[in-house]
Order: sequence, then structure tokens, then C-alpha cells
Amino acid sequence: MTEEKQKLIAQYTEDLTNKCGVEVNAELLEKIVTKLGPSIFNANSSLVAASKPEELDRVKKKWLVETLDFDYEDDLDGIINRAIETYGRSEKNKFRAVIYYLITTQQNKESEVM
Repeated sequence: MTEEKQKLIAQYTEDLTNKCGVEVNAELLEKIVTKLGPSIFNANSSLVAASKPEELDRVKKKWLVETLDFDYEDDLDGIINRAIETYGRSEKNKFRAVIYYLITTQQNKESEVM
């Protein structure tokens, strides 16, 4: 694992622990980061713009439906909102890896990622 990737995982772990009050499963977080690929290194794509509908649609399609195997009939907005509330709506920089981790664990979908 590269040093840059290790630093990002440390930042995500810090946010999950301190801002979200979550005990982190390091293996799960690393799997999520690996699935995100090089997007974690891009300042724009590494964050979720929670106020932009097109961004939330991307989270629904790419993470909830394609990765976690939800259906569009499920309450996808509710699932995303729960993760955003846990992270904190006022938190300006919401890391994609943290949002995806919260969604995965809150919905008990760890087996879909592992």
C-alpha cells in the first residue's frame, strides 16, 4: 500500500472515529478504499457533495445499487440521509470512503464488499 493511500485511510479512520463515533473495521475500510480506486486521490471525486442531486444519484447508482445490491424501489434517499446525518450535515468535506463505509455498516451490507 502506498504511503499516500495509508495517509488517506488514516484520515478516513479519524473521521469515522471522531466525527461519526464509529468503531472502524480496518479491513472493511481498506476494501471500500480499494473499490474506489484512484478517485480517492482526486480532490473533487474523493468527496460527496451532499447538496447536489446528481451527486446523490451517483452514490445511489454506483454504491447502493451496483455494489451493495439494493433496488431502486428501496428507500435509497433515506439510506444516504442516515449516513450524512451520522457524518454531520454541517461537515463541509464529506469523504466518499467515509460515506460509503457508513452506508455499508448501517445497512449490514459488509458481506457485499468483503
